Amino acid sequence: MITATNEDNMIMMARYPDDYFDLAIVDPPYGSDSDATKTFTSNSKNKAGKRKEYKQFNNIAPRIEYFEEIKRVCKNQIIWGVNFYNNYDLSGGRLVWDKKGTAFGRAEMAYLSMTKSVNICEIIWNGMIQQDMKNKEVRIHPTQKPVKLYEWLLHHYAKKGDKILDTQRGSASLDIACHNLGFDLVTCELDKDYFNDGNKRLKQHQQQLTMF
Repeated sequence: MITATNEDNMIMMARYPDDYFDLAIVDPPYGSDSDATKTFTSNSKNKAGKRKEYKQFNNIAPRIEYFEEIKRVCKNQIIWGVNFYNNYDLSGGRLVWDKKGTAFGRAEMAYLSMTKSVNICEIIWNGMIQQDMKNKEVRIHPTQKPVKLYEWLLHHYAKKGDKILDTQRGSASLDIACHNLGFDLVTCELDKDYFNDGNKRLKQHQQQLTMF
């Protein structure tokens, strides 16, 4: 079951007791040092044409209280953007997602609470080029991650019956991955437009599965 709400993630997490969730998979804003929300227009160095301009969000890295709360309500955490956060101790394991990227870097990095080792996932996500070109995903958010990436994370770090938490729903890619693999997910999105877009994307995916 997917439970999604349009609210602040700190308010949402405050409703749950300690260790209620088995795993958090979250992609918070990286902060002002990130290129994630920049847009590109055609010029001599960018022959691919104008890049889609998304509604921008407040790109401010989370406060210490956010990390403390997510560790309170979740037994384990996967936190994207760990290389950008210097206000909280996220020492431990790492996941390197090699997306074969160019404009925003070759790879992205996440914190893994359940290990001290480093793992690597290779899923292509580079502009118009995607891992599964026959079933291309429509991008609805500037920091959207592919469903296949979240399915990979669930396969490797979650087990049947786990309750999953996402505090920044964004494009709802994790919603779709959890629906596909049968995980219960609680998620929230602060921006009303992206919340509605995520609902629409999830509903369309569920309808396609029903049809085929």
